[in-house]
Amino acid sequence: MKVMSVRGSGRLAEDQQRLNIVGMEREAMQGFFATLGAPEFHARQVLQWVYQRGVSDFSAMTDLSKTLRVRLKEIAKIGLPDVVSESSSADGTRKWLLRLVDGNCIETVFIPEEGRGTLCVSSQVGCALNCSFCATARQGFNRNLDSSEIISQLLIAKGLLQLSGHGERPITNVVMMGMGEPLLNYQAVISAMRLMLDDLSFGLSRRRVTLSTAGVVPAIRRLSRDCPVSLAVSLHATDDALRDKLVPLNRKYPIRQVLEACKHYLLGDQRRRVTFEYVMLKGANDSKDDARRLCGLLDDVRAKVNLIPFNPVPGVGWQASESGALNTFRDVLLSAGIMTVTRRTRGADIEAACGQLAGQFRDRTQRRARL
Repeated sequence: MKVMSVRGSGRLAEDQQRLNIVGMEREAMQGFFATLGAPEFHARQVLQWVYQRGVSDFSAMTDLSKTLRVRLKEIAKIGLPDVVSESSSADGTRKWLLRLVDGNCIETVFIPEEGRGTLCVSSQVGCALNCSFCATARQGFNRNLDSSEIISQLLIAKGLLQLSGHGERPITNVVMMGMGEPLLNYQAVISAMRLMLDDLSFGLSRRRVTLSTAGVVPAIRRLSRDCPVSLAVSLHATDDALRDKLVPLNRKYPIRQVLEACKHYLLGDQRRRVTFEYVMLKGANDSKDDARRLCGLLDDVRAKVNLIPFNPVPGVGWQASESGALNTFRDVLLSAGIMTVTRRTRGADIEAACGQLAGQFRDRTQRRARL
């Protein structure tokens, strides 16, 4: 049996003319097989071969007829990005640089923990939001990823992790927290997440798939209807003046609007909480008063707070909070009854920690030239 190639598909012209079935949701896959005059149950079989068994060769899909397998090889492909490099951290974190068909590169990170393995997935080539503490933002923005490029990150990571002895199900959780703002690439991200949830594909539960956003308010409201996975919001400040500097999107969607959208997201499910990400910046947002203001903001929101130690980014003026300030901040939140976790920095030695992903690509926004 031919296992999913970690080097991706070729770049030959005839290969590019074939339809890439990676990233097709179940309904689209069924429609594709209908155009071939084949029963829709073949779509279910192919989904399982690709996503559960990691097979990239149609001829190895032995429960399909030989005629159908030959036809699929003629008109379709299972195309993946190329793995350019892999970096391993002393703490077990692994980072892959993946080259896309157009030559742009993105990064994907695997974080192993006791009883779980989390994959941090990118949604865009770069990012247009220009958050002032983030390495991705400083690289500028090139384009959105399509659904195949998003879901391929899971396929590649799963295959490589299985080969290195991480078991049959090495990825238990997915966080859309890599390069880019997921809600500015809405449809492709939704399609990819539906594949993550599909029992014929990765079969993850909704609580094990988390989408992190800087606060694209209209899309948060849509997400609650279209694919209500776990939601994380990059808050990072307790007043609009500071958040305007840290997360410029705040000028369009200020804190109160973001919080109202979060409360709307929680309607109908009393068990659900929104996770608020809060990067701790020395002398900027880490005082006791900041902590008290955060308690007030979240008073009527079912919330969990992740306090994130700032990870160094070249050319960025912010500094990490002192451990004492971080601990005091955390204690204020805990005293107010807010579930609070201090995130342990992972993969900093390979620039795989939060805010450090950069990839390699051409900046269509020309932001780097303006810095």
